[in-house]
Amino acid sequence: MGCGRVGSSLAQEIEGRGHSVAVIDQNPDAFRRLPADFSGKKVTGVGFDRDTLVQAGIEDAYAFAAVSDGDNSNILSARVVRETYGVDNVVARIYDPHRAEIYQRLGIPTVATVRWTADQVLRRMLPLGATDEYRDPSGTVRLAQIDYHRRWVGRPVLTIEAATGARVAFLTRYTSAVLPTSDIVLQENDELHMLMTADASADVERILTAAPTTEED
Repeated sequence: MGCGRVGSSLAQEIEGRGHSVAVIDQNPDAFRRLPADFSGKKVTGVGFDRDTLVQAGIEDAYAFAAVSDGDNSNILSARVVRETYGVDNVVARIYDPHRAEIYQRLGIPTVATVRWTADQVLRRMLPLGATDEYRDPSGTVRLAQIDYHRRWVGRPVLTIEAATGARVAFLTRYTSAVLPTSDIVLQENDELHMLMTADASADVERILTAAPTTEED
């Protein structure tokens, strides 16, 4: 739902991967963003209207993305699709990060556009910290890319896990993902992706953005 820049790009990407796609938008002129060879459905209407959803094929849908420019429309559409039509794979774009967290806890995965953009800018301005990559619907478990003090370089992943109590999910090394093994060592310029409980996030960041202590050495 939503044929703006995000919605039209998503539709093209999904169709390019061999899936069938339907796009809903209130403004028929919005479909001009789709390429001439787009073969999916173009449905003019409101994304939370049941007749519109049925016309788009919601009863056979595997997934639904609500990416219009309205928070209320996105979350309402996502809830109707999940609760009325039983579609499990639902995501809603929410501009207000505080509301996004609330809906995330209700079990509706959200993408908070403003927060994501701010995180990316802050990562480049103030490099020490963490950037969310995933949170489970309950908000309990967090996967985040964590920055680290340079003195952690050369230490085994197992040492990092013992010091933080968190789990190293994977490393990004020279643009490739590397799954950790018992003998793998953090190298310079590695990106560190860690799984942790949300409650422990602040402690994990504090430990890794500071130099290791004598005990951790």
